[in-house]
Amino acid sequence: MARYTEAACKLCRREGEKLFLKGDRCYTDKCAISKRAYAPGQHGQRRKKLSEYGIQLREKQKARRFYGILERQFRKYFEMAANRKGVTGVNLLQILESRFDNVVYRLGFAPSRAQSRQLVNHGHFNINGQKVDIVSYLLKPGDVVTIDETSKKLARFKNFAESLQSRPVPEWLSLDTDNIIGKVVRLPSREEIDLPIQEHLIIELYSK
Repeated sequence: MARYTEAACKLCRREGEKLFLKGDRCYTDKCAISKRAYAPGQHGQRRKKLSEYGIQLREKQKARRFYGILERQFRKYFEMAANRKGVTGVNLLQILESRFDNVVYRLGFAPSRAQSRQLVNHGHFNINGQKVDIVSYLLKPGDVVTIDETSKKLARFKNFAESLQSRPVPEWLSLDTDNIIGKVVRLPSREEIDLPIQEHLIIELYSK
């Protein structure tokens, strides 16, 4: 599985805003963009006026980086969204939110999407009682996410229920904090996706 392996903070600086790629660290003074709010590299502090294409490209790159997806797979999701009924931009965001690693993150089982990908890849979670280690698996309404029985014995998941109490779960998901059982109730509406993404710019870019 191809993935980005360089410093995550560079991505936030390149986009000029926090992408919350490092979990709790992003809320502290250690966040790189709080210290250097300009693009990385020797020419990072130069201000450039973006063209229409440049604005669309930056929005697409930002969306990719929020969800930790490389270009080929992101393009595949766009094609899936375009073939579905409804608004293509909303369809695209719903597909991205339905990814297994994102659902694990949204349920509060991991502090960041990067860590949720690692936990899913290591086989710590089940879907409908079956172990699934494919981070890009798309969940459907009614699917249930649980921690694998063997993983519950690990130190990471001890007293896990207590840590889940403090983190809000979006309304399109449900979470039983006592038994640590998450469920996809429905697909999220556009208003429930709290990321600063202008999806219409992405659609314009790919529609050229």
